[in-house]
Formats: sequence, C-alpha cells, structure tokens
Amino acid sequence: MSNSIRVFAPASVANVAVGFDILGFALDKPGDEIKVGFSDQQGLRITAITGADGKLPLVVEKNTAGFAAQQLLKHLNKEDIGIDMEIHKKMPFGSGLGSSAASAAAGVVAVNALLGYPLNKQELLHFAVLGEQIADGAYHADNVAPSLLGGMILIRNNSDLDVHQLPIPDDLYAAVVHPDVEVLTKDARDVLSDQVCLKKCIEQGGNLAAFILGLMNSDFELISRSLHDVIIEPQRAQLIPNFYDVKEAAVTAGALGCSISGAGPSIFALCQGEETGRAVGQAMQSVFSRAGIENQLYLSNINRDGAVVL
Repeated sequence: MSNSIRVFAPASVANVAVGFDILGFALDKPGDEIKVGFSDQQGLRITAITGADGKLPLVVEKNTAGFAAQQLLKHLNKEDIGIDMEIHKKMPFGSGLGSSAASAAAGVVAVNALLGYPLNKQELLHFAVLGEQIADGAYHADNVAPSLLGGMILIRNNSDLDVHQLPIPDDLYAAVVHPDVEVLTKDARDVLSDQVCLKKCIEQGGNLAAFILGLMNSDFELISRSLHDVIIEPQRAQLIPNFYDVKEAAVTAGALGCSISGAGPSIFALCQGEETGRAVGQAMQSVFSRAGIENQLYLSNINRDGAVVL
C-alpha cells in the first residue's frame, strides 16, 4: 500500500445498565485495527481480513467497515479513488463489546485520514453508524459513538445522532469479563418485552439521572446507588450462565455496580481505582472458571480518545 494509514478503534460497553440504547463508553482494549492505502485499481477493495476465522465477508457492501467507508466516499464524491483496506480483528465476535461498531469506526477514520481529514469525527459518526447497521439492522450509536469519539456518551436521540460526551471521574475504571459462551443479539432482543410498567420506568429514570449526576460530580457513592438496571437486566440475565453469581462476586469485591455489556455475554463492573478494578475482575473470572467456562478479563480506564490514527 502506498501512503498507508493504520487506525485503532476500541471496544465499547453499551447500555451501561441504566441507559438502554442511549449510553455507552469506550475501553482502552481490546479493539480492531484497519489499514488503508491508495491503489491503482479503481474503487474501494477489502484485500485482507485477519483474526476473523473466515466469518467476515470481503465484499465491501456486506462488511461493516467496508460499507461505512464506502458511504463516506460516496458522500465526498470520491468513489472512484482506488483504496485497499485490510481489517485486523483483535476482539471476540458476539461478545457484547461492539466488535462490528469498532470496525465501522476504524474504517471511516482510516479513509478520512487517508484523504486528508475532510470531515471531523462528529461528521463521520453517521457513516460509521450506517456501517454497523449492516451487522445488526438497527441505526443506533451506543457502541459506535464511544468507539469513534471516546468517553462516556449519552445519545439523546439515535435517529438524528444527538450525542453528548459526559464527564468522567479520573479514577473510574471498568472491569469487563467475556465468558466463552454465545449470546446472539437477535435472541437478546427477542427476550425483551415491549411493555414497561410505570413503577419501573420511574425507578430507571431516577437511576439514569442520578448516574449522570454522579459522573458530573465524581460522586462514586451516587454512581454506586444508581447503577441498577430494573428493566433490561432481569430479562436478559437468563441468557448468561452464572450471571447473578458473577454480579454478587463483583459487588463483594468492591465494584460500584455490575451489569451486562450490550447484549452480552460480557459482563462489566465499574470501579473506583485500578487496584479495585483488578480485584473485581479476578473475582468475576473466578466464578466462571469454577463453572468450567473459559473467560477473558479486560481492565481499562474509560478511553477518552476513541478511534485514533496509529
């Protein structure tokens, strides 16, 4: 590749317990890398995919990173420029960590950088969301926005991408454990009722508002009191083996709160301090290990940068 650009886009935790489809934050790791460079052949091509075990298509229109980048090129009237793309998957599929979102975010940032940065990150968001839509059929930004922009993101409205970065206490860490079990996003959506009782709606609204206030004031006690999902988690917990045992272990070890990352099966815990985060993560891992379930721990501060050119 000539004049090649390499980009890293991080994994993300969506929903954050109290903000179904409207909250998400970025992790330091894992994540995906994408490399792009100019080519003598006309148009965008995906020339290589690693780390995917043949699960991802090379066809641009069927690939989240490829489609996102293609839509960006179409917007810029640059579709005829020859660009080769390599996708290097460095995170598990179906993990609840925004794998497809990371690829889409990295794809648009890489092509945008290759072309001399015609758009800013906020302007790239629409195209990244279009890319992830290929994977899950929904136009929503709770994984894409944090992966692209970094930080803790509130999405007031998905349809017009009214997104806002929330303040993050300096000592806020996330311990995320990914058990090697499969939870299909479709199944995680199918178990959800489309009806919510008024009492739970009020309780969840209070938790969401107080969680945001806790972030703004670095009030860890308030964050802890607020980080309770009374709507989605009770419906999805059945899909993840030993979920409540893992959650109890996390809280006992000092977590501020613990819940399902995205559609699962990964489970996240927010913690005050790296040392506590490590202890919490190891306690969560122990439950899965005793049950004979292989698992991986990702310990991370909240990633404030999002997708970056390497």
